[in-house]
Amino acid sequence: MRTFIPFGSDEEVVVIGRGLLDRTLPKTTWTHAAHFAATLWLLKCRPEIELGREMPGFIRGYNEATGGANTDTSGYHETITQASIRAAQAFLSERGSDPLFLICNALMRSRLGEPDWLMDYWTRSRLFSVEARRMWVEPDLRELPF
Repeated sequence: MRTFIPFGSDEEVVVIGRGLLDRTLPKTTWTHAAHFAATLWLLKCRPEIELGREMPGFIRGYNEATGGANTDTSGYHETITQASIRAAQAFLSERGSDPLFLICNALMRSRLGEPDWLMDYWTRSRLFSVEARRMWVEPDLRELPF
């Protein structure tokens, strides 16, 4: 069973997004919920950023700043990142006028809130391949709905 403590304000989400960008977010805070919170904040509040192009650098830089490495087995993962951005964009398009923290909470209560949601679309071997970590790899179980 997953544990998710709902966001209580937009400011909590903003702190995560800014912490990613300025690389000050504590590593223990960089959870599944934080990945989506930062993505939703960037999509909603920083529309001038082309997220599909810029997010890889944000995450790689953050990983390195917090002592992580971006290798063939850890750190940044292109396919997971790009699929998550698409999922967040679709989710936001349905709820864009709601407060950001409520959007984040609703997303985390959905199937996307489950860390294994990608297993609905990719086999484990394909998703966690070196190729999928380095570049976008299409799902091999079924097409993404967004």
